[in-house]
Amino acid sequence: MTKRLEIFRKFMNEKQVRLSVIWEPDNQYYLSGFRAISYSRPIVTLISEELIDLIVPGLEELHAGEKAIADHLYVYYEQIDKGHLETSYRDHLTPLLKKYPSGTKVGVELGVLPANVYLYLKEFGFELVDVGQKVIHMRSIKDKSEIEQLKIAGKLSDYAIEESLKYARAGISELEFDTYGDKTLLEIASRDYPEEQIGYENWTCSGVNRSAMPHLYSCTRKFADGDPVVHSRQVWFNGYRAENERTFFVGKPSEKQKDLLKLAIEAQRVGMEMIRPGITAREVDLASYEVFKKAGLSEFVNHRVGHGLGLSEHEEPYLRFDNYLVLEEGMVYTIEPGIYVPGLGGYRHSDTVILTKSGSYSITQYPREIEYLIF
Repeated sequence: MTKRLEIFRKFMNEKQVRLSVIWEPDNQYYLSGFRAISYSRPIVTLISEELIDLIVPGLEELHAGEKAIADHLYVYYEQIDKGHLETSYRDHLTPLLKKYPSGTKVGVELGVLPANVYLYLKEFGFELVDVGQKVIHMRSIKDKSEIEQLKIAGKLSDYAIEESLKYARAGISELEFDTYGDKTLLEIASRDYPEEQIGYENWTCSGVNRSAMPHLYSCTRKFADGDPVVHSRQVWFNGYRAENERTFFVGKPSEKQKDLLKLAIEAQRVGMEMIRPGITAREVDLASYEVFKKAGLSEFVNHRVGHGLGLSEHEEPYLRFDNYLVLEEGMVYTIEPGIYVPGLGGYRHSDTVILTKSGSYSITQYPREIEYLIF
């Protein structure tokens, strides 16, 4: 955390930014060590040349005091018996900002800052400078500690997928299917990683219609013979996420369906072999896309090949055809080319890969081959 702040403050100094107002929750966690469950009550992190000031609602006072790397903690309240004190984050933020004269360069995350907060800051006469892209770049390159936490998340996701797939059969609902892996995940996490923060989310899309829609929450639909099923899991360990997805069949699939899954597996294999430091994000996306194009099925591809992963469910920079970013060691990506054919279903595996000096490796290891995915 100290090194991150040094790097960020060096950037601020280079840009002549005297104060940065950090709004995005994952960026706040990355730079201060504090994360809340809900941000319906605004939380603001202020980083200057020497200090970190943190503004929090009263219900987060003890939590922030324990976890945050902050020099000063400012608290606002929402209960009647403290109505004579500060009741809004702006009650603290306004006097803190008034310390800086009009024309001061103030750093903000232009990509996520609410418009009303942007206008509020402009009222002080500040010159607003985007620091969001710097934090994005810092977060995109993981250090050893972050990578170790991601590895644990990946291993836990494998346990969960393996257990759920033991119960893949006609007649079980998507929600029931999920619960088997959930239970195993939570049991192993509680046993092997005491006093750690571990969370998860998942969804299951079954049948030719639901599987062809890439992002749907699990529902009470029951598996039927011949169903293609896309099962997705994200597990996070102290905030760091691994993504793990497998497409499988319940009962006997048609030959066309098997061919589509094989094609998606091949596209993923190509992407995973391609990704490494020194090539562009664009090249990885196009290499996988070419597999579908050669098969004459490119019209059924409707998303990029992958996204960055770490503290957020999806992180920049993305593996897109129009992203010429040169990839670097320490970056973490999903590789998840998908194909979605009406009447035949959707097909997508996703694995989380870490870039190394010589290439990359996957931290999610559940079998990808079709022979392991027919139940």
